[in-house]
Amino acid sequence: MPRRQPGKTPAQRMRAVVKILARLYPDASCALVFNNAFEVLIATILSAQTTDASVNAAAPALFGKYPTPEKLAAATPEAVLPLIRTIGLYRNKSKYIVACARALVDRFGGVVPSAMDDLVSLPGAGRKTANCVRVNAFHLPGIMCDTHCCRLSARIGLTDETNPEKVERDLAGLMPEREWGDFSHRIIIHGRRVCHARTPDCDACAIRLHCRYAEAR
Repeated sequence: MPRRQPGKTPAQRMRAVVKILARLYPDASCALVFNNAFEVLIATILSAQTTDASVNAAAPALFGKYPTPEKLAAATPEAVLPLIRTIGLYRNKSKYIVACARALVDRFGGVVPSAMDDLVSLPGAGRKTANCVRVNAFHLPGIMCDTHCCRLSARIGLTDETNPEKVERDLAGLMPEREWGDFSHRIIIHGRRVCHARTPDCDACAIRLHCRYAEAR
């Protein structure tokens, strides 16, 4: 087994991790199921603090009844509630997605914008949602700093920040823009499969030799 090399810089760790994750998960993509920019926007808002699987289970009924921003904007949160009741925080989210659809219609002509400033101005959409839309709907650069990305980035030693926006800033400085989207998808998958929140499986982890957390064990 190769010797561990403590004292690596975040940039050195990132270069190694990007290559390893690309080998492990070459076809990594968004776990949410969607057909267009509107669906990925709404699905990502719904996915906050719940599982992608629960969102995917509810999405067909939701988008079957409200397939466009105009139709969802004409609905009430009370009408949407039964369709997303299985999703965590469904009461607040029903308000968010209706308000978001109305903002799309009123301010953007029913078209999902691609600019970061426009996306984060929508009700229920923060930077993680905006980056998810930019990466998956428009194939633009973006780093999706969800709980998995933030947790692994800190453990590996890519950042010492805990605020998602600051984590995003640090990660953006460690790799080219062309890597951002793929890296986000891959590190999220690795967090779900290997580097779990409570019991990371370091012995089975392919990036353990480049991970600050594993080095300290």
